[in-house]
Amino acid sequence: MSTKRDRIVDELRRDILGGGLARGTPLRQDELARRFGASITPVREALSLLSAEGLVVAEHHRGVRVAGVDVDRVTATYVVRRLTEAHAVRRATPRVSRHDLARARAVLDRPADDPAAARERNREFHFLLYDRCGVPALPERIAALWQAFPWDLTLHDDDRAAASAAEHRAILDAVTDGDADRAAAATEAHVAGGFASLLRALGGARAGDPFDD
Repeated sequence: MSTKRDRIVDELRRDILGGGLARGTPLRQDELARRFGASITPVREALSLLSAEGLVVAEHHRGVRVAGVDVDRVTATYVVRRLTEAHAVRRATPRVSRHDLARARAVLDRPADDPAAARERNREFHFLLYDRCGVPALPERIAALWQAFPWDLTLHDDDRAAASAAEHRAILDAVTDGDADRAAAATEAHVAGGFASLLRALGGARAGDPFDD
């Protein structure tokens, strides 16, 4: 059962990763309590959980604010995402049904007129496949990795959006053909493309893909 703390966590996480709360924005506990109609306790607990995820930071005498991006931490998340998501798709390929494939095509064909809709469509497509991997805990692990990735920084990269759409089709085509290795490789390329877009948004911070070393 969802608690008030959980609702606060979910909404603040959505605001941050959806770009509604910019990086560095102060988060005053009293203002958040008024916004959510809650006491300070669930707000404080929610901020503690978001701090553990790396989405907010608490500084002495400065309070809590939306965290900036720790490039080392994001790079580590990217490495694990690339390996884990490719493995999940490789396992899912022989397990998806015709109905699953039809649903995946419908998801990709659905219009997404704003960044929030595009993010939701992206998530629905990927997890439709990940959930068929045959290892129930694996999609949960991937979901946790997604929570730690700063999607908000790439929301307005139109070139990336176009490339991502083509990559989704490549993944689905490979899965439809039953080619698990090709589907896994297409997934790796897709995750790598998202990371490259993030590095561009960060001004080329420590530019380079660790898989290229």
